[in-house]
Amino acid sequence: MLNRPPPYFPQNQLSPPDPNRYRKFKLIIGVLIFILTLALIGIGFGVYYLVLWLIK
Repeated sequence: MLNRPPPYFPQNQLSPPDPNRYRKFKLIIGVLIFILTLALIGIGFGVYYLVLWLIK
């Protein structure tokens, strides 16, 4: 009873991979990069105008 081998766990997925998964992943990453770029541009403009306002 205690000498039996461990149960078998298959290494492959039981369901086939979604073909649109990588397209969705690339779309999400692209949107995140776009939003991050816009945020950095906005922060840059904010710092620029803050420095101009402080110099006056």
